[in-house]
Amino acid sequence: MCEIFFALFLLTLGKTVHAQSIALPASARYLGVFAYSDKQADIFSSRVNPAALAALPQSSAGAYAERRFMLQELNLFNGAVGLNTGSGNFGVHASYFGFAQQNQSQLSLSYGRRITKSVDIGASFHYLQLSQSGIYGNANALTGSVGMLFHLANRVHIGVNAYNPIRAAWSKDEQERIPSRYSMGAGIDVSDKLFTGVEIIKEENQPVDVQAAIHYAFLPQFFVRGGVATQTSNYFAAVGFQLPAFRIDISGSYHQQLGWSPGILLLAKFGKNKSAESAINPKAL
Repeated sequence: MCEIFFALFLLTLGKTVHAQSIALPASARYLGVFAYSDKQADIFSSRVNPAALAALPQSSAGAYAERRFMLQELNLFNGAVGLNTGSGNFGVHASYFGFAQQNQSQLSLSYGRRITKSVDIGASFHYLQLSQSGIYGNANALTGSVGMLFHLANRVHIGVNAYNPIRAAWSKDEQERIPSRYSMGAGIDVSDKLFTGVEIIKEENQPVDVQAAIHYAFLPQFFVRGGVATQTSNYFAAVGFQLPAFRIDISGSYHQQLGWSPGILLLAKFGKNKSAESAINPKAL
């Protein structure tokens, strides 16, 4: 039985160990598209582009759990904390994927800052650990990512991100390098209720992936989201409930061969809301 789960584990990662890919939820990967929004970006958006941290109006903490393809051995857990400060915003992310015999974890430290009215920048440092039973043993790696976001108008945003541009290698085998990953995207805040965005991703040794998503708040407290990733032919959907200081998403995706991946996201906000302050006093920021 362990051999079957190990095969699925490797299938999920791809032909080689794609560290960034498994760190992203299968049923909510479109969360990254919301990095290209000033209204819908959250702490999880900064996993895809650290510059999205600059858009956080207040400090927040969140957790995401997913059962990939409905298998307990392919559980994914993500936790994140974002701190809003006067010197830019800081983020801490932690993730765990797999089961006791085969798993990968990642710890990330991020920083994002708005340097002008039209430009945000961000950077992250990532520590990765791969644990495999038997002769494979453990391996770790240290790498980073950098990103930028450009606000062309009040509602139009574009951005770029480079993950692992140095092509860091695993400590166990310097010949096995973590793939580099480059992305660019664009989003439009059509209104306070409606957002749509798209992201183009090119990972080393993988075909180009296009992810598109839409967000619509049909009531002030309720919203729906949907998206698609072309590389894996995955379709995503979510329904969410939000209050000023709390949000919950129930999400799911479907893969034609491997089936469903349900997920749940919890997000809590705390501290002063800087965007609300700036709306009253433009000099507050």
